[in-house]
Amino acid sequence: MKLETYGISPERGFLPVFDPVANTGAMEFDATVGAITLNLPKAMVGGHLRNTIADLPEMDVEHLLAVLDEPQRAAMMRTYSYLTHAYVWGETPPPKTLPQNIARPFVNLAAHFDRPPVLSYESYALNNWMRLNPTGPVEIGNIALVQNFLGGVDEEWFILIHVEIEAKAAPAIAQIPNLLNATESEDCTAVEASLMVVAQALSGMHQTLTRMTERCDPYIYYRRVRPYIHGWKNNPAMTDGLIYEGVDTQAQFYRGETGAQSTIIPMLDAVLCIGHEEDELRTYLMEMRTYMPPGHRDFLAEVEKRSRLRAFVKDQCGPTVRELYNTCVQHIGDFRAKHLEFAASYIHAQAESGDNPVHVGTGGTPFMAYLKKHRDESRRHLIIG
Repeated sequence: MKLETYGISPERGFLPVFDPVANTGAMEFDATVGAITLNLPKAMVGGHLRNTIADLPEMDVEHLLAVLDEPQRAAMMRTYSYLTHAYVWGETPPPKTLPQNIARPFVNLAAHFDRPPVLSYESYALNNWMRLNPTGPVEIGNIALVQNFLGGVDEEWFILIHVEIEAKAAPAIAQIPNLLNATESEDCTAVEASLMVVAQALSGMHQTLTRMTERCDPYIYYRRVRPYIHGWKNNPAMTDGLIYEGVDTQAQFYRGETGAQSTIIPMLDAVLCIGHEEDELRTYLMEMRTYMPPGHRDFLAEVEKRSRLRAFVKDQCGPTVRELYNTCVQHIGDFRAKHLEFAASYIHAQAESGDNPVHVGTGGTPFMAYLKKHRDESRRHLIIG
């Protein structure tokens, strides 16, 4: 099993092997659709954004896909993702229809990426950063966003924390083939070496997550960052969904951007054999995989099929390896507990505002109950005795 087969980098994990780019390099696209989107922090203040977007040309994305390279295609996907959400949430009330000039290109483009035509984590975080020093690391202090909605330090910080978490997770992801192979060859020494790397990476991820409050204020996040990443499935503000004009006369229902679309924690659950009950939450998490890049979800499915790590560690390895395994499980539980704490302060504790509900997550779920359940299910997988 090679990570590269699934579009995953041993050095960067689920972040792209290339640094994301701001423009596609296609002159007509960059001068019209691209320029308006990169200028969203200014355009959204004017109050006439929908009229501006409705006047944009309808681009031939099939032609562009044939001539652009992968970073440029990802930039185009990010552009239409942000433009669509700016159109829907940039003015009130939200519309019932997405105009054909952006709906049809977006749907065709999303089909190429095998993801729904809506803003997802891949375009919001994985492919939305640049290094300030091109030779420096992918970490806070040396990264900034390529694309914003309103801009400002709180929006930048919220997303960049996720980008650094992805970078910190990379060493753990790189160990997954080793863990699978070591389990299958019944090599406790190799499992121990890999689990040490995983534990260290998880510790780093948690440390980065705890920095969220440094420059992202809960009040600002709730009112100036969160409103633009909602979707139109299980959303009380858009119960009728959204019609993609020129594509289908029936309304479509897609979930909004959410960290549940990151592959990191589901992947670590898979390799550590941390299971979740067959219930509404499990159904939702499986749905979230359709919003992931296809290579990531294919790798996740393969790891779930192959991993027998927990049973092997429990039955055949000594106390040192069992302790390392438990350390990894505990780190995941701690990560989820911190996430739950932030969800409570950044969303649940806020005063509900218009189309921005506090009881439903951007993915359209009762997030507090789900996060608590996830935390508890993680900790139940500690090996006792």
